[in-house]
Amino acid sequence: MARSEPKTLESLLPRVLARLAEESGRGQALTPVWASVVGPHLARHTRPHALQGTTLVVTVEGEEWARSLEAEAASLCEQLNARLGADSVKALTFRMESR
Repeated sequence: MARSEPKTLESLLPRVLARLAEESGRGQALTPVWASVVGPHLARHTRPHALQGTTLVVTVEGEEWARSLEAEAASLCEQLNARLGADSVKALTFRMESR
């Protein structure tokens, strides 16, 4: 059996978080990955809520954040999948934060 190159924790962590989110249905495990994809400004106003199959439900502070993210949904899914593994997130849905 051929030995593979050792993996770094940094390269493994996003996939472990994706598995946790998928198994628990809780998207909060993806918060570090989400923040690295959307950047600190958007991360302050949005957060992953649940992973339902391959749909990531994102909590947003208001409709303007949802509209902004909807326009970028395809790109965000692509970036998330680059970190989490192919087809981990196929769609994003947005829900307003309850206060």
